[in-house]
Amino acid sequence: MPLRAKVASSVSRTAAALSRAAGRGDGSVIGGWIGLKIDPDLLAHLSAGRAIALVSGTNGKTTTTRLSAAAVGVLGRVATNSFGANMPTGHTSALAKAGSTPYAVLEVDEHYLAQVLEATEPHVVALLNLSRDQLDRAKEVAMMAQLWRAALVRHTNVRVVANADDPMVVWAATPPADPDRGINPPHVTWFSAGQRWHDDSWVCPECGSTIQRSGDQWWCTGCPLRRPEPHWVVEDEGVLDPTGAWHKVSLQLPGKVNLGNAATALAVAAEFGVRPVDAVSRLGIVTSVAGRYAQVDKDGRNIRLLLAKNPASWLEAFDMADEAPTLLSINARDPDGLDTSWLFDVDFAPLRGRQVLITGDRAYDLAVRLDVNDVPFQHVRTFEDAIRSVPPGRLEVIANYTAFQDIRAELDRVN
Repeated sequence: MPLRAKVASSVSRTAAALSRAAGRGDGSVIGGWIGLKIDPDLLAHLSAGRAIALVSGTNGKTTTTRLSAAAVGVLGRVATNSFGANMPTGHTSALAKAGSTPYAVLEVDEHYLAQVLEATEPHVVALLNLSRDQLDRAKEVAMMAQLWRAALVRHTNVRVVANADDPMVVWAATPPADPDRGINPPHVTWFSAGQRWHDDSWVCPECGSTIQRSGDQWWCTGCPLRRPEPHWVVEDEGVLDPTGAWHKVSLQLPGKVNLGNAATALAVAAEFGVRPVDAVSRLGIVTSVAGRYAQVDKDGRNIRLLLAKNPASWLEAFDMADEAPTLLSINARDPDGLDTSWLFDVDFAPLRGRQVLITGDRAYDLAVRLDVNDVPFQHVRTFEDAIRSVPPGRLEVIANYTAFQDIRAELDRVN
């Protein structure tokens, strides 16, 4: 690297270490921020010489990144932003901290994918899903798909691993060829993990006609856009690879959605030449992802933490949660988005019949939503009150981002 980049990288590592030592966080943002101030091209310099995978989407990025890093780890050391700092500052900090590694797997905020593609020149990009998120500051789903599509047109050499079940992702991953300008569509490997949330993909992004569905299939009623044949498929408790071989996947993470994340991770690793039979056993070593799915014993209660930040992820959280007392916590701080109207896009009916407690800065918004959904609940002021209000045994906790971090802090599970 140029001297300026070496200095910037060293300062980045030092700043991150000081932040951790001072108890101000894990340093995954401040180190990269300072490094990029010294050398705006630091991320590109740190990326040079590494085979890189980027993982982006509305939901599942952090878990899929962690699983992909474990799978690619078959080949050697892997740099990754394991705490979820998924903007260029976080990528820069992660690569600087890791030092020289042959591989990197980076989670990327969907808004920053084009910028990070340009800086890192990755070998493969995984596109997971697109759905509504943080309505007061996030782009509309169709706009995000357009941004992805435009970015891939400029990087046709990158290999793409994409979700065949999401019409928005399929459209974004298949920009048209332009032979006159020497533009060919990217090489795409399709995976299918099922898609339970359909409410953001009823209208074709190509022509505006209706998307129709039947079983696993979907198609546009007005143009040729339709579900491609997937190469990797979740089947029963395992994954079918492109050769038709079935691999049992034994995860310590709950829910069918994580089996889909595992299939994506195997597909990403395969783009680096990792055989599924070699990678699949490594997926089972992942027990918690930045505190998500962590189980903590406190005062006779086994507390499990689940993160849910938008309608699609709440739907999956209900699928993961056991039939047990459940605490819901909602904040509306800047990282969460200030608009809580999305709560009315979530069907809370699966919680009927269990003890439900609510807390958080916007607990009253949640109370109104649960009342409309005929879900009885009890409001508690603090997490300690919630623990005292439930009998010994399992307590499921489902919270959005800052509420999740608040509860982690109370459980002494800060990074």
